[in-house]
Amino acid sequence: MSEENVNGAVASAEAATGPAFTVEKIYVKDVSFEVPGAPAVFAETQQPQLQLNLSQNVQRVGDNAFEVVLGVTLTCTAGDKPMYLAEVKQAGVFGLIGFDGQTLDAMLGTHCPNVLYPYARQLISDLIQAGGFPPFFLQPINFDALYAEGLRQRAGQGESLADAETAGNA
Repeated sequence: MSEENVNGAVASAEAATGPAFTVEKIYVKDVSFEVPGAPAVFAETQQPQLQLNLSQNVQRVGDNAFEVVLGVTLTCTAGDKPMYLAEVKQAGVFGLIGFDGQTLDAMLGTHCPNVLYPYARQLISDLIQAGGFPPFFLQPINFDALYAEGLRQRAGQGESLADAETAGNA
């Protein structure tokens, strides 16, 4: 940690600037797109049904660095036949310095996925269109509400933030 001499007093850079959040790297960790019934699925006349699943994984990769992986799985079926399956694991390395445990958990569970989601959303859209299907855009997701629900579930299970390693799971 660097120190500065401010008007004759020594102060740390962290204390002078407060908590800091940085985006170090954003990348695709894993991608999969499957059309198991091609080409017959392109003639399907039934209304397609979509199922969206989200997952999140947080891993500490340095003193103040965390890898956050946002998993988005979109399954499209017509009746009982799968039309396509798109899976994306969008990841990022984030620097978080000077946050208390509760705020750090909230940043990892809400702010980081909010940064990653537009990238995952665009990639899912591109995969679906490249797979021969009409354009599809995922709707925005309220990660704050998902995080709050996760906190309620953790509290219901008797787990506190102090009991667990930084969860950051939405």
